[in-house]
Amino acid sequence: MAAEPIYPVIITGGGALANLSDIARLAGVSLATVSRVVNGTARVAPEKRERILKAMRETGFQPVESAKAFYKQPSSLIGYVIPSLHNLFLNEIGTALEEAAQEKGYQVVVCDSGREPKREWDYIRLLSEMNADGIVITANNDEMEEEIRRCRLPVVVVDRKAGREYEASVSSDNYLGGQLAAEHLVDCGCKRLVHLRGPQLYSSGQMRFQGYMDVCRKWNLEPRFLDCGYDFESGLACAPHILERFPDTDGILCSSDMTALSVYKYLSSKGIRVPEDIMLVGFDGVRLGRLMTPELTTVVQPARRMGREAFSLLQELIQGAGPRNLQKTVPVAFRQGETTRRK
Repeated sequence: MAAEPIYPVIITGGGALANLSDIARLAGVSLATVSRVVNGTARVAPEKRERILKAMRETGFQPVESAKAFYKQPSSLIGYVIPSLHNLFLNEIGTALEEAAQEKGYQVVVCDSGREPKREWDYIRLLSEMNADGIVITANNDEMEEEIRRCRLPVVVVDRKAGREYEASVSSDNYLGGQLAAEHLVDCGCKRLVHLRGPQLYSSGQMRFQGYMDVCRKWNLEPRFLDCGYDFESGLACAPHILERFPDTDGILCSSDMTALSVYKYLSSKGIRVPEDIMLVGFDGVRLGRLMTPELTTVVQPARRMGREAFSLLQELIQGAGPRNLQKTVPVAFRQGETTRRK
């Protein structure tokens, strides 16, 4: 028996609704049970059904009827698979992607994997079953290539270089970004730089780290680094270890703006002043960094351009006009804030 389809949320106008995973968690049942109630495909015990309906009422969840129709006809649909909706940088990319898609008559399904590889695989299968025209993805694991090959849909990877099976990618110049951040701290007089390097499974983390390492070699500085994710929680978990391992640190390059914000929060809680005692540089250029006080110094990735470029490449692939394995790199910029200063 074929697995029942599980419909994700369709995002339009920049807003997100509760999805089936939320309903399943609140009701204490499986995704499949929620899907049966939503789709009316099988009987569900009255007590479970009522819990599901109650969760739907509380969250304002509405099944997207148009999503069901995509199983039966050409979709004009593209998927955007991301590790987390809490990632502000990926949200900015997604907003631009959606705007570009709507201009050409496409709808965007946003699939939040919760950083779980199995959910990423499930969403790729789902989008294939829905006759989606293509997928834009920021994968959360290094085993995604085989799954993408099986789905046989046009794919554009965002924020990292294309792998062997990926058809196209859009990424920023992460190597230059790592260089700019490290060089800036050196220019500010820092000599004991610590890099919270991003995941080394991904080209984004690898290239930023390489840029940092090359600056250390250029100025004969001791490389100091700790592994860290791109999210706030990873930064918060990593922050205490910085001063434990490197108590004389005077400059920190973070893997993202969100990890920089978490490191700033930790340093402030310990009475360590930024930038007077330790200088801090982020990476991404999300709007939140400009709203904090002091304003975050950061490497800016052009998120909106990346989103529109991703759709443009995907549309070329959908139409059969684009080359395979096209890797597009967009420039980064450095933005001086208040978490660094020249001595």
